[in-house]
Amino acid sequence: MSRLQIVCLVELFACWIAWSMAFLKPREQATGRKEVASAPASRWGIFLVMVGFALAWAYVRPAGFEKPAGALIFSMILAPPSVALAWSATRHLGKQWRYKAALREGHELIQSGPYAHVRHPIYLSMLGMLVATLAAWTWWPMAIGSLIAFMAGTEIRIRAEERLLGSHFGAAYVEYKRRSKAYIPFVR
Repeated sequence: MSRLQIVCLVELFACWIAWSMAFLKPREQATGRKEVASAPASRWGIFLVMVGFALAWAYVRPAGFEKPAGALIFSMILAPPSVALAWSATRHLGKQWRYKAALREGHELIQSGPYAHVRHPIYLSMLGMLVATLAAWTWWPMAIGSLIAFMAGTEIRIRAEERLLGSHFGAAYVEYKRRSKAYIPFVR
C-alpha cells in the first residue's frame, strides 16, 4: 500500500467519524418528541443504502489491486466538504432530524442553510462520502453495485419523505420543491 493511500484512508476514516458525530446533537434534541406520522416504505430505502455502503467497504478485489493516485486525491478533496455539509445540515435541521421518514409534534419545514438549495442535503453528504470511499477503497465492479444500491435506496427514501412532508405542509412544500433541488444540485 502506497504512502498516499495510507494518508487517504486515514483521512477517510477521520471524515467518517466526524460525519457520524454530526448526528449526535440532533438525535439528542429529537429524543422524547412524539411521532405523529411516518413513512414505513422508507425502511426499504434504508436497507438498500446500507447494502450500498456494505458493497463499498467490502474487501473484494483482484490480487495486486491499487487505487490510482488521482482517485486517492479526489477522495481526499471530496470527503471534507461532505462532512461540513452534514454538520451544516444537521445544525439547521436540529430537532426535526429522524433516522427514518417521520414527522413529530411541532414539525417545521426547514428552508435555511443548505436546505435553501437542496431539500435533502444529508443525502447529498452521504453520496459525497460514498463516492469518496469508492474512490479511495473500492474495486470498480463493487463500486458500480454500491452506487446502484445507494441511489435506489436514496430515491425510495426521498420519495417517501416528500410524500410525508407534502401531505403535512401542503402548498408551502410545493413551493419549496419548485425552487430547490432534491439532493443533487443542478440535476435532481
